[in-house]
Amino acid sequence: MGKEEVLVTDASVVFVTAPPDEATALARALVDESLAACVNIVPAVRSLYRWKGGICDDEESLLIIKTDSGRFEELKERIERLHSYEVPEVIALPVVAGAPRYLAWLQEQCGHQGGEG
Repeated sequence: MGKEEVLVTDASVVFVTAPPDEATALARALVDESLAACVNIVPAVRSLYRWKGGICDDEESLLIIKTDSGRFEELKERIERLHSYEVPEVIALPVVAGAPRYLAWLQEQCGHQGGEG
């Protein structure tokens, strides 16, 4: 049988960690403002990291944000304004290919109606 068609895209997946009590509000704001098409919240991750000369061991939530790469700067700035951390994690990974219908939906949700430019 034939393989499902894939599409090279301008989509990104952005990882953000946040205190569990902030994760839902942050995710909702990003989706409400069309900065993200979808945000998955992984409710409990354990993060070990260096901060201000010490080792921290914190329970956090992980936000997996699907967005248009062209919206990254605006998304990053919004996260930095809303987030309680002094230096929030905001890491974007490119989506190199994906299902065309999903990617079209993602672009539409982030304010892009298709076409070039």
